[in-house]
Formats: sequence, C-alpha cells, structure tokens
Amino acid sequence: QVQLVESGGGLVQAGGSLRLSCAASGRTISRYAMGWFRQAPGKGREFVAPISWSGGDAYYGSSVKGRFTISRDNAKNTVFLQMNSLKPEDTAVYYCASDKVSQRRKVVTAPYGYDYWGQGTQVTVSS
Repeated sequence: QVQLVESGGGLVQAGGSLRLSCAASGRTISRYAMGWFRQAPGKGREFVAPISWSGGDAYYGSSVKGRFTISRDNAKNTVFLQMNSLKPEDTAVYYCASDKVSQRRKVVTAPYGYDYWGQGTQVTVSS
C-alpha cells in the first residue's frame, strides 16, 4: 500500500518561510516524478511544482516561481518544498503526489497524471 505523508505546514507571517516534507512508503519513488499541488478554499487544485524522477528537472507555477524550490532525497524516499517569501495568497492545503508512470520522460503538471496523493498539510500565511 502506497502512502504519502506531508508535514511541515503551519501558520506563518507574510514574508516568512516554511519547508514541507513528503515521506513515501510502499513505493520506491526514485523511479517516479513527484509533484506538489495546492488547493485554496473554493478553488480548484493548482499545480505548484513537479520534479522529475531523476531530480534533474523541476517546474514551477507562475505564482510561486522564484520563491519556492522543490527537491528530493531518493535515499530517504522523501520530497521537499522550500517556500520563501510567503504571501497570504499562498494560503492553501498543500498535497504531494506521485506520478502514475515510472521514469516518465516529460514531467506532468496536471493532477490526472498522478495516482497517489497525500492527505495534505495546511499552510496559512497571515498578512
């Protein structure tokens, strides 16, 4: 059984930083791209940042580019999201997800490309 468990969310003031972690079990994620998504109240799920299975390619949503950094430690089966210069509009539940396809050539940013999801961690940024 594959499980993804996010941690590191919380309440932070605007301009602050948080580091989210996503620990995987039941699947060796080193062969899979991983992604971070978020969903704010009343809005759809938005892609934040996916990273290729090798870690060599990463992409960022336009709203977070330059402020967030995705990384992975395949030895620890863990993916991270470093979030700096946080803004109130970053407030959302953040989810990590694992790609459906092993060693996919091109990173997918759409949620339908991912088959396993964590339960989410709340990030709240106060103004």
